[in-house]
Amino acid sequence: MTTESPRWFTSSYSSNGGACIEVAANLIAPHGVVPVRDSKDPGGPVLSVAAVSFASFVAGVRAGEFGSV
Repeated sequence: MTTESPRWFTSSYSSNGGACIEVAANLIAPHGVVPVRDSKDPGGPVLSVAAVSFASFVAGVRAGEFGSV
């Protein structure tokens, strides 16, 4: 169990009225995971994604593999 608290942040590109996620990047190096949560429900569930999987997802978004919303 970790005593380290997640430091949540939202992308600077998230100016869409609150429909975004927050990530705690400070836990990537020590734990190899990227905690992700809904910014509208900070007390709600947290999804822990393997760092390599999250990096692949971000690369896909940047490459336009998911289209636009």
